Amino acid sequence: MDDIKYGEILLPGDEETQNERERTVRKKFWPTFRRAVRHIPFSRDVVAAFYCALDPQTPTRVRGILLAALAYFVMPIDIIPDFFAVIGFSDDVAVLSAAFALVNRHINQAHYEAADRALADETAATKAS
Repeated sequence: MDDIKYGEILLPGDEETQNERERTVRKKFWPTFRRAVRHIPFSRDVVAAFYCALDPQTPTRVRGILLAALAYFVMPIDIIPDFFAVIGFSDDVAVLSAAFALVNRHINQAHYEAADRALADETAATKAS
Protein backbone atom coordinates (compact mmCIF):
# COMPACT_ATOMS: atom_id res chain seq x y z
CA MET A 1 0.00 0.00 0.00
CA ASP A 2 2.95 2.35 0.61
CA ASP A 3 3.98 2.27 -3.05
CA ILE A 4 0.74 3.94 -4.20
CA LYS A 5 1.29 7.62 -4.90
CA TYR A 6 -2.06 9.37 -5.09
CA GLY A 7 -2.01 12.38 -7.37
CA GLU A 8 1.52 11.56 -8.49
CA ILE A 9 1.07 13.39 -11.77
CA LEU A 10 1.09 16.75 -9.96
CA LEU A 11 3.61 15.97 -7.23
CA PRO A 12 7.33 16.54 -7.63
CA GLY A 13 8.21 12.98 -6.56
CA ASP A 14 11.61 11.80 -5.51
CA GLU A 15 14.80 12.86 -7.28
CA GLU A 16 15.05 9.67 -9.33
CA THR A 17 11.48 10.02 -10.56
CA GLN A 18 12.05 13.67 -11.41
CA ASN A 19 15.26 12.85 -13.31
CA GLU A 20 13.46 10.16 -15.29
CA ARG A 21 10.63 12.56 -16.10
CA GLU A 22 13.13 15.18 -17.23
CA ARG A 23 14.82 12.69 -19.60
CA THR A 24 11.44 11.67 -21.01
CA VAL A 25 10.30 15.27 -21.45
CA ARG A 26 13.58 16.32 -23.11
CA LYS A 27 13.35 13.39 -25.54
CA LYS A 28 9.65 13.52 -26.45
CA PHE A 29 8.56 17.13 -25.97
CA TRP A 30 9.16 18.55 -29.45
CA PRO A 31 7.76 15.60 -31.46
CA THR A 32 4.62 15.57 -29.29
CA PHE A 33 4.31 19.35 -29.38
CA ARG A 34 4.46 19.36 -33.21
CA ARG A 35 1.54 16.91 -33.33
CA ALA A 36 -0.49 18.79 -30.70
CA VAL A 37 0.20 22.46 -31.46
CA ARG A 38 -3.06 23.11 -33.32
CA HIS A 39 -5.07 21.57 -30.44
CA ILE A 40 -3.46 23.60 -27.65
CA PRO A 41 -4.75 27.16 -27.34
CA PHE A 42 -1.81 28.22 -25.16
CA SER A 43 1.15 26.68 -26.99
CA ARG A 44 3.51 29.55 -26.10
CA ASP A 45 2.82 28.88 -22.41
CA VAL A 46 3.51 25.16 -22.87
CA VAL A 47 6.90 25.87 -24.44
CA ALA A 48 7.72 28.46 -21.74
CA ALA A 49 6.81 25.85 -19.11
CA PHE A 50 9.17 23.40 -20.85
CA TYR A 51 12.03 25.90 -20.48
CA CYS A 52 11.03 26.73 -16.90
CA ALA A 53 11.04 23.02 -16.01
CA LEU A 54 14.56 22.61 -17.41
CA ASP A 55 15.90 25.78 -15.77
CA PRO A 56 18.15 24.87 -12.81
CA GLN A 57 17.16 28.18 -11.14
CA THR A 58 13.53 27.04 -10.94
CA PRO A 59 12.64 25.68 -7.46
CA THR A 60 12.64 21.88 -7.24
CA ARG A 61 8.94 21.69 -6.33
CA VAL A 62 7.99 23.82 -9.35
CA ARG A 63 10.24 21.79 -11.66
CA GLY A 64 8.62 18.62 -10.34
CA ILE A 65 5.10 19.85 -10.99
CA LEU A 66 5.96 21.05 -14.50
CA LEU A 67 7.93 17.91 -15.38
CA ALA A 68 5.05 15.72 -14.19
CA ALA A 69 2.54 17.67 -16.29
CA LEU A 70 4.84 17.74 -19.33
CA ALA A 71 5.58 14.01 -18.91
CA TYR A 72 1.84 13.34 -18.97
CA PHE A 73 1.66 15.45 -22.14
CA VAL A 74 4.39 13.47 -23.93
CA MET A 75 3.53 9.97 -22.73
CA PRO A 76 1.70 7.83 -25.28
CA ILE A 77 -0.68 6.36 -22.68
CA ASP A 78 -3.44 8.81 -21.75
CA ILE A 79 -6.89 8.78 -20.24
CA ILE A 80 -8.10 10.00 -23.66
CA PRO A 81 -5.78 8.80 -26.45
CA ASP A 82 -4.26 11.69 -28.41
CA PHE A 83 -5.14 10.24 -31.80
CA PHE A 84 -8.86 11.03 -31.29
CA ALA A 85 -9.65 14.16 -33.27
CA VAL A 86 -10.54 17.29 -31.28
CA ILE A 87 -10.83 15.65 -27.83
CA GLY A 88 -7.55 13.70 -27.89
CA PHE A 89 -5.48 16.42 -26.23
CA SER A 90 -8.23 17.70 -23.91
CA ASP A 91 -6.95 15.73 -20.92
CA ASP A 92 -3.41 16.98 -21.61
CA VAL A 93 -4.68 20.56 -21.74
CA ALA A 94 -6.47 20.06 -18.41
CA VAL A 95 -3.35 18.70 -16.70
CA LEU A 96 -1.15 21.47 -18.17
CA SER A 97 -3.68 24.13 -17.13
CA ALA A 98 -3.73 22.84 -13.56
CA ALA A 99 0.08 22.83 -13.43
CA PHE A 100 0.25 26.40 -14.79
CA ALA A 101 -2.26 27.58 -12.22
CA LEU A 102 -0.03 26.21 -9.46
CA VAL A 103 3.30 27.58 -10.70
CA ASN A 104 2.68 30.38 -13.23
CA ARG A 105 4.56 33.02 -11.24
CA HIS A 106 7.76 30.99 -11.72
CA ILE A 107 7.54 31.07 -15.52
CA ASN A 108 9.47 34.27 -16.20
CA GLN A 109 10.27 36.52 -19.14
CA ALA A 110 13.45 34.57 -20.02
CA HIS A 111 11.38 31.39 -20.37
CA TYR A 112 8.92 33.19 -22.65
CA GLU A 113 11.76 34.63 -24.73
CA ALA A 114 13.23 31.13 -25.15
CA ALA A 115 9.76 29.89 -26.12
CA ASP A 116 9.38 32.67 -28.70
CA ARG A 117 12.76 31.79 -30.25
CA ALA A 118 11.93 28.10 -30.34
CA LEU A 119 8.49 28.71 -31.84
CA ALA A 120 9.99 31.02 -34.47
CA ASP A 121 12.53 28.31 -35.35
CA GLU A 122 9.74 25.71 -35.56
CA THR A 123 7.70 27.97 -37.84
CA ALA A 124 10.70 28.63 -40.08
CA ALA A 125 11.53 24.91 -40.25
CA THR A 126 7.93 24.04 -41.13
CA LYS A 127 7.78 26.63 -43.90
CA ALA A 128 11.11 25.45 -45.32
CA SER A 129 9.97 21.84 -45.64
